[in-house]
Formats: sequence, C-alpha cells, structure tokens
Amino acid sequence: MTEVAFHFNAPDKLGYACRLLRKAYLKGARLVVLAEEGSVKALDAALWTMAQGEFVPHCHSGDPAHVRSRSPIHIGSRIPEGGNAGVLVNLRTEMPANFDQFARVIEVVTLGDDDRQRARERWRQYKALGIEPQRHDLQLAASD
Repeated sequence: MTEVAFHFNAPDKLGYACRLLRKAYLKGARLVVLAEEGSVKALDAALWTMAQGEFVPHCHSGDPAHVRSRSPIHIGSRIPEGGNAGVLVNLRTEMPANFDQFARVIEVVTLGDDDRQRARERWRQYKALGIEPQRHDLQLAASD
C-alpha cells in the first residue's frame, strides 16, 4: 500500500519543494512532481537557479525521451507514462489520479487557508481509501 505523508506549514511551496527534491536526489531517489500547469515553469526555473553547487537534475514532459529516461526527477502537471519513480510529490490542489503506482506520496501544504482546506479534503480522500496519512508539521520541525 502506498505511504502518504502531508508536509504541513511550508512557508513557500516551490522553495520547500526545491529543498525536498535536492535532498531526495542526493539520496538517489527517483521522483515525479505534480504541479499546477502555471507552476511547472516556475518550479523548473527555481530548480535551475538554486545556489551554486546545488543543481538538481530534472526534466519535464516536453523534453526528449532520452532525457526523460535518464532524469531522476520528472516535473509536470500529470503523471508521465511508463515512469519508474518510487515517490510522487504533489503540489497540486487535488488528489492525484493513479497515486497508488508509487510507493510513497508527499503532499506539500502551505500556510494559506485555501491550501490547507484542500489538503484536508485530500486527507479525507486518502482515509476513505484505507490509507492513514502521516503528518509532518514543518513549523514544529524547524523549532526542534
């Protein structure tokens, strides 16, 4: 069964996603990142402009097949066909279709009321499917 974790209280969704992706990349993980259509380019640009020495190799659906097959991180507005990623990072407002093809799903949630409300809806959807999501409060983790 897919493991689902909600990372609550991210001050900046794209900034947090960049740090999360870099950490996962350094551990050798393969990931798919789902973002809203308008945020895909912003995430791509953010990953290209991280601090010197912190580049995170990634691709998106418009890249050639040979690039997509070698990239450890695939960003887009939908799950790519035939991927071999084990982790799905969801930056979208709805629960991703076919999330169960991944071993792990990470839901990133900001401090915004609308984002938090939509996260509660996704939490209920996962629970209705028999999944007990894990909660990671980023504000508590930062104060430790």
